[in-house]
Amino acid sequence: MIADILRRMAMRDSLSVVAFIFVFSCSFGVAAQTEPDIAAIRLPTGFTIEIWSDEVPNARSMTLGANGTVFVSTRRDGRVYALVPRSGAKPTVLTLAEKLKMPNGIAFYDGDLYVAENHRIIRYNDIEANFDEIPKPEVVIDSLPTESHHGWRYIDFGPDGKLYISIGAPCNLCERDGFANISRMNADGSGQEIVAQGVRNSVGFAWQPLSGELWFTDNGRDMLGDDVPPGELNHAPRIGMHFGFPYCHGGDIADPEFGAQRGCQEFAVPAQKLDAHVAPLGMLFYSGDMFPDEYTGQVFIAEHGSWNRSAKVGYRVSLVRMVRGEAAGYEVFADGWLQGEEAAGRPVDLLVLEDGSMLVSDDKNGIVYRISYSRPLDEGVALLPDERDAEHVVMESPAK
Repeated sequence: MIADILRRMAMRDSLSVVAFIFVFSCSFGVAAQTEPDIAAIRLPTGFTIEIWSDEVPNARSMTLGANGTVFVSTRRDGRVYALVPRSGAKPTVLTLAEKLKMPNGIAFYDGDLYVAENHRIIRYNDIEANFDEIPKPEVVIDSLPTESHHGWRYIDFGPDGKLYISIGAPCNLCERDGFANISRMNADGSGQEIVAQGVRNSVGFAWQPLSGELWFTDNGRDMLGDDVPPGELNHAPRIGMHFGFPYCHGGDIADPEFGAQRGCQEFAVPAQKLDAHVAPLGMLFYSGDMFPDEYTGQVFIAEHGSWNRSAKVGYRVSLVRMVRGEAAGYEVFADGWLQGEEAAGRPVDLLVLEDGSMLVSDDKNGIVYRISYSRPLDEGVALLPDERDAEHVVMESPAK
């Protein structure tokens, strides 16, 4: 009965579903979830994971400062943190800002820290030189939509020096002007323009190092079943491409409500289909020099984990194999945050440090993990995909 209620409520807007779940949980209680167990996280041979910091409640997006500072945003917590590395010890954690409105988006550019709240973008000038006395932020732009559903922004600077921002659809499924896109603007907030349309809710994008072209994750709509539609990794080599929402999902699935208005053939198809409901968020092209050569230029994705599915999926870091600039396969890189049906952690974002190791944020536990690699003593060459540990599961990739 409850499943039927949720399905009817969410056909147009899943905000009602969230409210229902909240009331239901408060009334009847929700079973406590398990705590993270580092030993349970599975990685390919030679890789290790450690807790780099456990002092960042609701750790979300990350960006790297010029002096090695790791800046971490939050969503529910309303704070922004600076994690200052210390040799041989966990980083020093500083609170830079608090009482912000969903400050999920964060980017470092030309010495300044940019933070995207729900309704605006602010900038902390020359931030790494002012930790003793945090400067008052300057408002870059304050005309962003104020709807809270999918209103946690993701931002980053592209190779063109422009600030990119995702504007998620304010619904599970709807047709609204000014939403469901990725836009860009000058660093001072001027010249805003839409780069990609039909993007339901992207919370992660990056640029392929060689081509400089934009790639991004996108979260598919809910309430079409356990295995539909797929999550997406998309490629936008030019401005103005449309990726289908709300008319078409995954490149070939016409929406039951909006699909009659426009055909799937009108839209760009995903570069790589991901498993349905895994909630792909932060992504990056690996550019460090610590991991084996086979990982250079490959796409890592933080999968936050499902809610709209009878059996949970995601809660892991996946890997999309790139061959000659195109996605050629999809597999698990790190998992173990899902224990049965209990979520022990929820990966959100990824960041490569100067030494080539990779950080993973976990907003459920307020943890930032560090994944590093050491060549096994009996390993003479880099491991190929079919030579790695048997526990490293390769997924059957959905059709592209």
